[in-house]
Amino acid sequence: MELIYQLMETLLPVSWIHYDFMKNALLAVLMIAPLFGLMGTMVVNNGMAFFSDAVGHSALCGIAIGVVLGLSDTTPAMIAFAVLFAVGLNLIRQTNHASADTIISVFSSLGVAAGLAILSRGGDFSRYSGMLVGDILSIAPRELAYLAGALVLTVIFWLFGFNALHAVSVNRSLARSRRIPVAVIDMLFAVLIAVIVTLSIKWIGLLMINAMLILPAAASRNISSTVREYHLYSILFSCFSGITGLVMSYYLNIASGPMIVILAAAVFFVTHLFRGRARN
Repeated sequence: MELIYQLMETLLPVSWIHYDFMKNALLAVLMIAPLFGLMGTMVVNNGMAFFSDAVGHSALCGIAIGVVLGLSDTTPAMIAFAVLFAVGLNLIRQTNHASADTIISVFSSLGVAAGLAILSRGGDFSRYSGMLVGDILSIAPRELAYLAGALVLTVIFWLFGFNALHAVSVNRSLARSRRIPVAVIDMLFAVLIAVIVTLSIKWIGLLMINAMLILPAAASRNISSTVREYHLYSILFSCFSGITGLVMSYYLNIASGPMIVILAAAVFFVTHLFRGRARN
């Protein structure tokens, strides 16, 4: 890490880069931003914004399970529960006759309520309130390795599975006729969402995670005319919001997560206006 730190100080002649926590935060943003940019396009295409939000809210229950088990690091419990939650939710969503929104809402409500009930025992929920807005400045080098692994996993999935996932999002019956394993693709994507959301939630925040996932992709969709542009703009918007939001939060002394989301929302509204004027 020392070599990377020295390189960052050489390339970025700014005062805040001399703090190790800012270096770690910037490295985290440089991995989270393209990660969310890629995932967001797939989430928006497949209409899974509400699904990813429900998985994010289930993190509270994962933390609670980790606490009950006496784990010093609740991340493994969070990931395990989120994956089981996503798999169960996806199975019921595919087989139940109720609307998808209803099923997702039921699961999300249950996950949040169970987590809050366990974590609030003894009135000690304040210890976990930081999870609501996140704290990217507290990320450690070991946790950066988790994010790097998630980014590599997402890129591999995107390279080898995007065509199949895109076909499923366009027409499930057509995808089946092309011998695409629709159920398998759906399940793999649901598990990938669960892992990425859970890994990132500690630093982005429970209330902000879905916005970071959806806003860059939604903004990109406003101005893109091709699939390639759609993905490229989403990554660029995500990187811009993440890096600029981190720097602004340092100088304005406010939480990084909300600042990043505010900028991402601003980008969405600007692109929305641009699209409206272009049509006129």
